[in-house]
Amino acid sequence: MDKIEGSVLRSPADVRGFADFDGPLYYAPTGFIDRADDPQTLPLAGGRRGFSALEIIRRNEGGGAQSMILPLLALEGWVQNSGRVDEINAVLDRLTGNRRAFANQDMESTHVMGIVNVTPDSFSDGGDHNSVEQAIAHGRALAAHGASILDIGGESTRPGAAPVSIDEEIARVVPVIQALSADGHCVSVDTRHGAVMKAAMQAGAHIINDVTALEGDEESLEFVSQSDDAPVILMHMQGEPGTMQDNPQYDCVLLDVYDYLLDRIESCEQAGISRDRICVDPGIGFGKSLSHNLELLSRLALFHGLGCPVLLGASRKSFIGKIDPAATPKQRLGGSLTAALNGWRQGAQILRVHDVEETVQALSVAAAIGAV
Repeated sequence: MDKIEGSVLRSPADVRGFADFDGPLYYAPTGFIDRADDPQTLPLAGGRRGFSALEIIRRNEGGGAQSMILPLLALEGWVQNSGRVDEINAVLDRLTGNRRAFANQDMESTHVMGIVNVTPDSFSDGGDHNSVEQAIAHGRALAAHGASILDIGGESTRPGAAPVSIDEEIARVVPVIQALSADGHCVSVDTRHGAVMKAAMQAGAHIINDVTALEGDEESLEFVSQSDDAPVILMHMQGEPGTMQDNPQYDCVLLDVYDYLLDRIESCEQAGISRDRICVDPGIGFGKSLSHNLELLSRLALFHGLGCPVLLGASRKSFIGKIDPAATPKQRLGGSLTAALNGWRQGAQILRVHDVEETVQALSVAAAIGAV
């Protein structure tokens, strides 16, 4: 099998080869079970699903990574041989521990975040809800269909998108946020600009969703750290929207994204933002090739090791179009639902989607089947 750039390959090496490895190891839950109370599983991030094995991953010297699957029943013996008792205990605490409520949303189950783009040029629905009135009506409809959170954005971050002025972005999002938060909905603002974050929070937003993980604007980190416990979503993006898809490169995309988000969490903690205020997003489609996106989707549960809620935003993304070139963004519902269910299966606490009604139905059916 040819090596895919930036991928994790299953190792033919025996368990001892990983136990003797003295570099950093990464631990991704796998072997998912619908019920967390199964005696042969551990609960996944304090939720209703469980996992029965760990995929243990290490970097290769020449790039990429290799992994092995270790059933939980065999974990104790491996831990003793590896000398990583304290490390594994800390990892398991993060992988299994309850997540505190995020913006008053219980993280025990999966929430659907509905996308409200007040933009003329978003990749999927640009111009559909371009006026304030249209955006408010759309947000209310998404909430009626089951969205727990409404994500309001006034600047497109699609590949190749041009930036808009701060004043224009504020003018687009603030009236929508005011109306929807006044209705009692949980509202997030999708922005990478500190001034927009401030205006949005003053207008009633509850969550800051930043595609630059508070790096895109020097005011952002300071504002969030000084705000009154505002929750923040930190997303990974390689490069910037205008050029991020030109030629994205990674040593190992899964581990590179994990390390980046860990670094951003630690920077936030140093600035006074506690980890329980943070949610992480691996950034599907933001500076990633098709193979990069599939790698992240296949091992999304790794990110529970960061000890934060995990958000997945794969709705209508271009990777679906790479698999099915005939599908326009609005014709990618099937692929979007598949990605959403994959995220749910791996314990993602928030799914950011365009098609709320269909996603809520799919999750309800999947949960009902799993409960039998």
